[in-house]
Amino acid sequence: TKSAQFQIGPSAGETMSLTGKDMTSAGISLTSLNVTGVKAANEAITKVKDAIDKVSTFRADLGAKQNRLEHTIANLDITAENLTDAESRIRDTDMPDEITAFTKNNILMQASQSMLAQANAVPQNVLSLLQ
Repeated sequence: TKSAQFQIGPSAGETMSLTGKDMTSAGISLTSLNVTGVKAANEAITKVKDAIDKVSTFRADLGAKQNRLEHTIANLDITAENLTDAESRIRDTDMPDEITAFTKNNILMQASQSMLAQANAVPQNVLSLLQ
C-alpha cells in the first residue's frame, strides 16, 4: 500500500491523502477459489461478491477524490486567470494619461463648484439691489 499527501488549498489543513490499495487477486482475497462442490461454489460466490464490494468501494473513493481534485484545479485556474487580468490592467495603465484625466476632472469639478456658488449668489445680489 502506497500513500501520497497533497496540499490542495491555501491553509495548512487543506490536504488530501491518496492511499493505493492492493487490488490484485491476493489483495482482494480471490486466491484459490474452489468450485468443485455446492458448498465450495457458494463460498466462492461469497468471496467474489466481497471482492466486488472492495473494488467498488475503492473506485467510489477514487472517484470522489478525483472530483474534488478537478474542482480544486478549476478554482485555481479561475484564480490564476483573475490574477493575470488584474496584473495586466495594472501594467497596461498609461499613468500620464490617467494623471491628465484626473487633473482635468478635478479642474472641471472646481469650476462647477465656483459656477454654482456664483449662480446661488445672483438672487442675493438682485435682492440687495431692490432694497
